[in-house]
Amino acid sequence: MLNPYWKRRRAAAALALAAALATGCASTGAVPRPFPTPGGHVDAGSEHREELLASGTGAAIAQTALALRGVPYQSGGASPDGFDCSGLVQYVMAQHGLGVPRVVEDQARLGREIDEDRIQAGDLIFFAIDSRRPSHVGIALDADRFVHAPKTGQHVRIDTLSSTYWRDRYVEARRVETVPSGGAVLPLGDESP
Repeated sequence: MLNPYWKRRRAAAALALAAALATGCASTGAVPRPFPTPGGHVDAGSEHREELLASGTGAAIAQTALALRGVPYQSGGASPDGFDCSGLVQYVMAQHGLGVPRVVEDQARLGREIDEDRIQAGDLIFFAIDSRRPSHVGIALDADRFVHAPKTGQHVRIDTLSSTYWRDRYVEARRVETVPSGGAVLPLGDESP
């Protein structure tokens, strides 16, 4: 029989493990495996093609994210075997030659903030799940829909900003430029800020 000290320790460890598994986007800084190559492309396939409001790179980024629907959530995941929210963003952007940081709070400093009514395909949309700071991210398909890796036990999917849950947690949207801008985002392989 365990003494009260070890019972408390065991309960605290179990609680910490449960909390870690239940949180979405507990990014670890993992590198996508295999690491994507610049200019790489993920075929969206006919069953995943959808009309998007924007064209060009933003639409291509959105199509790449769409092609990953159904991939399971995996805490710290950054590959098509499993993604957390920021791992999905990092992987998708890398497919288009954009090296972005691994964790949500760093991704929330990228590019430039845009008004909510100007969101378009390829923009990053940030949410505060358990705090006031961004702790979750998705990739916009258009002004309302976004692709994200929600949480343990779920899969990469589409949700809408207009749903009450996401509307109440919305923090900001950011547009990541496709060219280096002030050193915030660099094409993969570029060593200079």
